[in-house]
Amino acid sequence: MASDRTAAIVGIHEYPDRKVEGVSAMQIKAHSAARALEDAGLGWSDVDALYDAGETTPGMAGVVMAEYLNLHPRVVDGTGVGGSSYEFHAAHALAAIREKKARVALLTYGSTAKSDSRMPSGIGGPRLDRPTPAANMETPWGLTLIGSYALVAARHMHQYGTTAEELAEIAVTTRYHAMRNPEAVRALEALHFRDIREITTGDVTGSRLIADPLHLLDCCMVSDGGGAVVIADAAVARDTRHRPVWLLGSGEAVGYPENARDITVTAGAQSGPIAFAQAGLRPEDMDIAMIYDSFTITVLAILEDLGFCAKGEGGAYVAGGRLRFDRPGGPALNTDGGGLSSNHPGMRGLFLLIEAVRQLRGDSTSQVPDARYAVAHGNGGQLGTRHAASTIILGRD
Repeated sequence: MASDRTAAIVGIHEYPDRKVEGVSAMQIKAHSAARALEDAGLGWSDVDALYDAGETTPGMAGVVMAEYLNLHPRVVDGTGVGGSSYEFHAAHALAAIREKKARVALLTYGSTAKSDSRMPSGIGGPRLDRPTPAANMETPWGLTLIGSYALVAARHMHQYGTTAEELAEIAVTTRYHAMRNPEAVRALEALHFRDIREITTGDVTGSRLIADPLHLLDCCMVSDGGGAVVIADAAVARDTRHRPVWLLGSGEAVGYPENARDITVTAGAQSGPIAFAQAGLRPEDMDIAMIYDSFTITVLAILEDLGFCAKGEGGAYVAGGRLRFDRPGGPALNTDGGGLSSNHPGMRGLFLLIEAVRQLRGDSTSQVPDARYAVAHGNGGQLGTRHAASTIILGRD
């Protein structure tokens, strides 16, 4: 099944500024869309499918963006499930192309979370007079977003003996990659990080405690940003400017609080096997692992649930810099620097696809030699409570 060549990512663009002035989120999306189409060698008239998570136009996702871009798509998809929305969109674009409903799909994202100081710190904040699971069970008691992840980290430590130093290895690895990415370095400068350098596990565990057991450097940065991805059918893909990066498999799942549920298990335990089976590949075949890194515990739990190691063995798996691009023994992790050290405008899933494509084109700043396969796994919502997961397997010719 890894030989399937139905749809490919043919154009990408990452908006370079992590802190903007006088630019709206929709302008970021439009600029990125134009550059991604240019990267593919395509034009606006080629786009017949539009995917939008509604981060700029809640309630009218896709419709307002089509108007703003002067597009008349045959397929409009407004799936909005937080940071994993763009993996969902890629999966849905693959399905639409496979069903011959579309030939060229456009995915865009834009956010001014840093400039507008709108990054949420709560768990969602639904109105208490309109009962929902969150309103009934969480909001009254004041659980914060990071508090939810801290519960997962504390439980993982209790069940499996995971240490703060093991979690810190993930932040150390992503910063190692970030320092080789000029855009990530500029982001660290623009966001006034105190030390713009590679970091150690001691730096992470010695940084300010935010929500026990998670420290400041276990947490993603807050930035502005955006980007765009263009997906095309095989006939179009063969004539675009770059080597096509094929969508080989996809899986989707959700997780939410349940009696007796293990909060250290993410929805990736469902979506991952589906995607790998569809692609006819295994975790050990992956050269690149682009894993949503809102916090270090997010990465650790997802690596386990995708099958890179057994549940509870993530701490030992990531130790010793194993997931650096220049080390043998594991897939290279978040080689752009990730949400921990490159950018995190609130919904980071699109950047996972972008960097995976760079790697499979051979264009990354932390390039894995002869990289052939990548997994991009998005997580939306919050671990420990309701969240959405989507796994995308990518490959090159």
